[in-house]
Amino acid sequence: QVQLVESGGGLVQAGGSLRLSCAASGRTFSIYGMGWFRQVPGKDREFVASINWSGGSTIYADSVKGRFTISRDSAKITAYLQMNSLKPEDTAVYYCAGSPRAFYRPRFEQHYDYWGQGTQVTVSS
Repeated sequence: QVQLVESGGGLVQAGGSLRLSCAASGRTFSIYGMGWFRQVPGKDREFVASINWSGGSTIYADSVKGRFTISRDSAKITAYLQMNSLKPEDTAVYYCAGSPRAFYRPRFEQHYDYWGQGTQVTVSS
């Protein structure tokens, strides 16, 4: 099994920045990709960004492209989500996820088997 622990959420004013971290432990060799998703009450969880663990290729949702950057530190087995130019509509609980599938679809949450507990991000206007 793989355990994921997020940190870095909080309250920030619009236009500000936050960096989320996701530390992985356990059978981390089984991870092919890491993703970030977010969810607001009453809505489905939505894809934010994903990174291929070995090659480092990235994919972003259109709503965050150019503002958010996903990265990973292989030595620390940690994924990051740098969020700049934050908007009130970015307010959500952010979850990191890990996929053990060699041919996972990055935007497809069902392809992620490992999930963190979530961290709240609140952007005030």
